[in-house]
Amino acid sequence: MTVSSAPAAPYPDLSQLPAPAAWRQLHHYAYKARDAEETRHFYEDILGLPLFHIIQSDYVPSTGEYCPYTHFFFRLKDGSFIAFFDIGDDEAAQPSPNTPLWINHISFRVDTVQELENTKARLQACGVEVLGVTDHHIFKSIYFFDPNGIRLELTAQLADEMQMLQESKTAHARLNEWTQRKQQWRKDRAEGKSSAPLKPQTNDRPEFAPGTRA
Repeated sequence: MTVSSAPAAPYPDLSQLPAPAAWRQLHHYAYKARDAEETRHFYEDILGLPLFHIIQSDYVPSTGEYCPYTHFFFRLKDGSFIAFFDIGDDEAAQPSPNTPLWINHISFRVDTVQELENTKARLQACGVEVLGVTDHHIFKSIYFFDPNGIRLELTAQLADEMQMLQESKTAHARLNEWTQRKQQWRKDRAEGKSSAPLKPQTNDRPEFAPGTRA
């Protein structure tokens, strides 16, 4: 599949299409595993997610191509899964060459900051490097990589539902402002007027700017 460097436009008239489905929850997110047992040990024994389901086949149902695999699932408390494919080559997926390693990740929610601390201690005892606890104001997180090079985040929510509702009321306006500035940024770059990176209008985390940390 080819990914375009810029979004397609214009959008179709969505009012003439069937209503979107009611998305209930994440069913599963799937990654390539270097080794099934190595991955099982990490997610089940260290992190406590039970191995719940396995699918094995020689052919890929969605494409029909021949690629023998073991597809295995670990279950979260809400019934959703994180899943993996072991295709028997002992190789982890390669990171994207144009994407910083901290960007692509999956985050899981836990109940308390203490659970973040406890998980951090378990991971470090098993030789896993952990970043955090990091304060994002509305939640706190720890970050680490699994044996396949996948960046994981565990998050403990701090903001209540009322605060999150208030945050949601400005989300569209803030994204629209970013989109308008990005359109101008593309135009300026195309005309050779600027080579600077696009920056947001508002810095929500000014304490991380150079010279501001205690």
